Amino acid sequence: MTSATMTSPVRPVDAQSPGAAFPAIPFSRLLRVEWGKATDTRAARWLLALVAASTVGLMLAPLLAPSRIDQTYTSYLRFAAVGLSILLPIVSILTLTSEWSQRTVLTTFTQEPRRIRVINAKVTVSLLLAGGAAVFGGLVTAAGLGVAAATGRELDANLNAGVLVGYLLFVLLSVATGVAFGALLHNSAAAIVLYFALPIAFALLGRASTSLGQWVDSGTTFDWVLNGEWSGHTPQILATVILWVALPVAAGLVRTVRREIN
Repeated sequence: MTSATMTSPVRPVDAQSPGAAFPAIPFSRLLRVEWGKATDTRAARWLLALVAASTVGLMLAPLLAPSRIDQTYTSYLRFAAVGLSILLPIVSILTLTSEWSQRTVLTTFTQEPRRIRVINAKVTVSLLLAGGAAVFGGLVTAAGLGVAAATGRELDANLNAGVLVGYLLFVLLSVATGVAFGALLHNSAAAIVLYFALPIAFALLGRASTSLGQWVDSGTTFDWVLNGEWSGHTPQILATVILWVALPVAAGLVRTVRREIN
C-alpha cells in the first residue's frame, strides 16, 4: 500500500448527496437528453401526432356547426385548448414515469446521481412541450379562423391579452397536472388511469356539493382560467392548483429522492 493510498482512501459515492465526487453535468445537457427521451420514442411520436390530430379535429366543430357554436376568436381558441388538454398531459406523464416502468432509471441516476436535477429537467421539458403545443394550437386556431373568414362568415374579433394568458395558463396547468401524477406515482398505467378517473370523481363530488366542488374540482377551476373568469374565483383556482399540482409534485420529489432502486 502506497502512502498516497493511505492518505487518500477511496470512499463510496452517496447517490443522494454526491457533493464534489463528480463534476456537475450541465443542465442544458440534461435538458437535451430528457427532450430526446420525451420526443424521440415511437410512443411519444404517436402521442404527439394524436395531440396534433385531436386539436385539428376539434377545430372542425366551430367550422361545421356555426349555428350552435359562437363564431368568435375566443371560442375557436378554446376548442384548440381543449384539444391540447386531452392527450398532451399523457406525454408529460410518460416523461416522468417511463424510466421507472421500463427499469432504466438506474442508468439515469448512475449517470446523474443528483436526482432532483433529473426531475427538474423532466419538468422543464414537459413545460417546454406545453409551450410549443400552445403555439401550435394558436396556429391551428388562426387557420380555422382563416377558413371561416374565407366562407364569408362573420367573426367577432374579441381576442385580448387576458384571453391569451388564460389559454396559455390552461394548457400549462393541464400539462402540470400530468407531471404531478407522473412524479408521484412512478407508474405509467396507474398515473394515466388516475389522471382521467380522479377528475371525474371530483366533478361528481362537485355536483353533489357545489360549494365543496369549487375548491377541489380542477375541471371547473381550470375552465375559469381558460375563460379568464378570475374575479371571485381566484382562491378556488389557487386551491385546486395546490391540490392537483403543487402537493403531488412535492410528494413526488420526496419519493423520488428516497426511493430505493432495485
